Amino acid sequence: MTLKKAYFLVISILLIDQVSKIYIKTHFFINEEIKVFDWFRIHFIENEGMAWGAVIPGEYGKLVLTLFRLLVVPGIAWWLWDSIKKEQSNYLITAIALILAGAVGNIIDSVFYGVIFNDSYHQVATAFSDDPYGKWFHGEVVDMLYFPFWEGNLPDWLPIWGGKQFSFFNAIFNVADMAISTGVGILIVFNKRAFGK
Repeated sequence: MTLKKAYFLVISILLIDQVSKIYIKTHFFINEEIKVFDWFRIHFIENEGMAWGAVIPGEYGKLVLTLFRLLVVPGIAWWLWDSIKKEQSNYLITAIALILAGAVGNIIDSVFYGVIFNDSYHQVATAFSDDPYGKWFHGEVVDMLYFPFWEGNLPDWLPIWGGKQFSFFNAIFNVADMAISTGVGILIVFNKRAFGK
């Protein structure tokens, strides 16, 4: 894959990610949901931290996470450039491009959204608000894709979780998260082809 094609992939995913996030942010309020199918819903939440809402505790946790992301992205960009220069496998280059696009997509939210938008609680946010909800490097990541394939009570005979309410798959995520997960998945599933050279 050429550098131009890799950049095209990265920019395309970034555009889809940001357009979808800005649309959700400016048309939904927190926890508003639209049922597309029984197994697929658009459900707007904001994520302060990492995957599944994990956060770094403390007053500066969000800032540390955002700065860490900002430090990692140039390394991923260099890895992409170096892999293309060395004519590595298209599996590897595609995976790195997906991971880079996803990382940059979520960084945009973390760095800018806190100073661009007002909050989305009980209202639809507006862009370039006079009353932004946060500050630089403290924005929350917009998530909206929800696939609750199965919800119900687990059988009583099941150890630990028996008789409890359970939902599969209960994560709510965005296009950037999908890109990162797909890229990592390619590296795991197609490991020999990705790193064959």
